[in-house]
Amino acid sequence: MRALVQRVAEAQVTVAGRSIGRIGPGLLVLVCAMRGDPEDAAAKLAARVAKLRIFRDEAGKMNRSVQDIGGAVLVVSQFTLAADTSTGNRPGFSTAETPERGEALYLRFAEALRALGLPVETGSFGADMQVSLVNDGPVTIWMDSADRA
Repeated sequence: MRALVQRVAEAQVTVAGRSIGRIGPGLLVLVCAMRGDPEDAAAKLAARVAKLRIFRDEAGKMNRSVQDIGGAVLVVSQFTLAADTSTGNRPGFSTAETPERGEALYLRFAEALRALGLPVETGSFGADMQVSLVNDGPVTIWMDSADRA
């Protein structure tokens, strides 16, 4: 699975003009299941995200996790993280998981974060969503479960 993790002061996702998920300080995580991801990829990536130390401590160093600060997580599915731009001008998405399995892994990722005690809001898989955020820092981290085999 791939995730783009952003430290935020606040974030919100809307569908058809209606807010369906909103958080204050915490993480906005755009997530994509990749073809061939193992069943445990969602739980392993969720554990890494929950422990990711990208929040400031008393000395101003990035030394605290979203769990440490009592923050929340907004999880939004984004298959375009699978984009292949190696040829031509139009990205290809053949490395993204099928919609059925992709949705299952996306939901499993959000549930794994909840199981770790984090408040989690989600977008709507496959919907046309508008995501707004105030990126804090800015801090944006790319993570891929394939980086830890």
